Amino acid sequence: MAVPETSPPLRVVGAPERANDWESVYQEHVAPLYRFVYSRTGNTPDAEDVTSTTFLRALPRLRSDVSPGEIHAYLRTTARSVLADVWRQRHGTVLMEFDDQRDSTQPAEQQDEVDVSPILDSLPANYRSVLEFRFLRGYSIRETAAAMGVSVANAKVLQLRALRRAAATGARDVQS
Repeated sequence: MAVPETSPPLRVVGAPERANDWESVYQEHVAPLYRFVYSRTGNTPDAEDVTSTTFLRALPRLRSDVSPGEIHAYLRTTARSVLADVWRQRHGTVLMEFDDQRDSTQPAEQQDEVDVSPILDSLPANYRSVLEFRFLRGYSIRETAAAMGVSVANAKVLQLRALRRAAATGARDVQS
């Protein structure tokens, strides 16, 4: 049986619409997402890689019944995750290799270690606590908030203020 030339080609139901949705989502969001990623990476090759990886991860999971704002938020969240993965891969490996090669018999001054006790001692108790939990004990922000008996938002604010105060204190110590 001959197929008339005017009949449409065979296709999977819903596939072209989804492909068109993906293309329109990509066209609408690629430039803002690239700018966001570039502001975090600071170079074009990394920004392009992270942007493409973000779309590869996000597009198959996107629903077609969501608003453009929700799509934008999902893409940014996915981009943050991709960025975290990239930084973890690049900088985590390098630091681990560096730490493995460090000679523990060298004095602390030669190992570039800094005694943070004077800086921590100069901080108020709540600032000192948040920095100890977060950076010396390795607690997450949620664990730190629970240990200190404050909200997660409050723990974030305390951490920011503590880091600023510690940086200012450290800078004054270096100058004197």
